[in-house]
Amino acid sequence: MKLAVTMELHAYWNRLRGARSAPERNDVDPSAIRGVLADTFVLDFDEGRGFPFRIAGSRANAIFLKELRGLSFLELWRDADRKDLDSILHCVADEAQPFLIGAEARPAGLGAVGIEAILLPLRHHGQTHSRVLGAFAVHAAPSWIGLVGAGAITLTSLRALDPPSRPGSAGDGAAPAGFSLRNPPRRYKHLFVYSGERRMT
Repeated sequence: MKLAVTMELHAYWNRLRGARSAPERNDVDPSAIRGVLADTFVLDFDEGRGFPFRIAGSRANAIFLKELRGLSFLELWRDADRKDLDSILHCVADEAQPFLIGAEARPAGLGAVGIEAILLPLRHHGQTHSRVLGAFAVHAAPSWIGLVGAGAITLTSLRALDPPSRPGSAGDGAAPAGFSLRNPPRRYKHLFVYSGERRMT
């Protein structure tokens, strides 16, 4: 993670979960993340509707110049990347696995901007197929933010973050354990996940 928004939200989520693989959605206290709340969103785990936004902060909305609430998360991405994002969201829920995603927005005739997104599983009555906590953060806000929508964004990198906790694991305070390129990549459906980059078959 390179940006303060994603680092803060991941650290908060990690503290909440403790020895669990993911915290309960009711554990999340918006006042505890007030500094990044405007960048934060919550998705409904509803594949049929493209994983719609349940809530989205004002800075997340500003990137796309529209109210994201009720809109499909998948539709923010270019067509070629939507299958990958669908697989990633299933991995978030199926394995309680957090992901860090790199993206790029390049509105026609304007400068590109790098976007860092994070997807974090939440439980509801013990199940992880209900809500996903996330955030969007830009590397350096271009002059067009808030004036022009980002349009369809492009997936540029993918990283699985610390694996789910197991009984007896470090839990709170444990440093995130990314994937090493010296180790074999993890496979999820048609994706191979490496540390810091994306590979697909």
